[in-house]
Amino acid sequence: MSDIEKKKILVVDDEEDLREILSFNLTAANYEVDEATSAEEALQLINNAAANECNYSLMLLDVMMEGISGFELAELLAHRPKGQHIPIIFLTAKDGEENTLHGFAAGADDYVTKPFSVREVVARVKAVINRSEQHAAKQEQTLIYRGLCISLDRIQVTVDGEPTQLTKTEFDLLRLLLGRRGEVLSRQQLLKEVWPSNVIVTERTVDVNITRLRKKLGQYAGCIVSRQGFGYIFETQNEPNNRMP
Repeated sequence: MSDIEKKKILVVDDEEDLREILSFNLTAANYEVDEATSAEEALQLINNAAANECNYSLMLLDVMMEGISGFELAELLAHRPKGQHIPIIFLTAKDGEENTLHGFAAGADDYVTKPFSVREVVARVKAVINRSEQHAAKQEQTLIYRGLCISLDRIQVTVDGEPTQLTKTEFDLLRLLLGRRGEVLSRQQLLKEVWPSNVIVTERTVDVNITRLRKKLGQYAGCIVSRQGFGYIFETQNEPNNRMP
């Protein structure tokens, strides 16, 4: 496995010896490892990683630390934007059902009590990362805005839970606009990406199909907005009763 393919792990614990042992074994397992001695330092590293678009694949997080606790850090991270979720395995000397439940409620993906087998922790790291990647891949097969849902693998659209029948062209238009929400797409872009290259159609064809699509989207019709002279955009802030320019 090349360095480019390595998963990046953040180990957060105020015990230096434990951090070193975990880092050594995770590195031996071909992970890239960063260390933090506190939740505050971890948060700074996470923010820096997000700014550079290189988020951590997983965090090993001690529960009992001075300042912000592991539970509190997990709860802070739970409010980050969608797509920036970092799987968390809590490391703690606090056992018992109540603490375990608290850990999962705070956003844990797994929970390991001290003392533990380092080999077991590495195995759990691998399992949680694999599970997280499978979940992310599944999420990528679905585009959702409120009650509007496009299942890309099933080629199905539902509006507030009710299936709606779209033509292939309408489906592709909606997939493109919703998938690139907030971005204005010109009629030429839509023609190029939705219609076959061997079919001659005019920009007016886009307008006709958008009109038909809107009629099938119920309260979400107003989300597809035209930008005169530019093209179309899917605006998520539009409310159901907004006008459709």
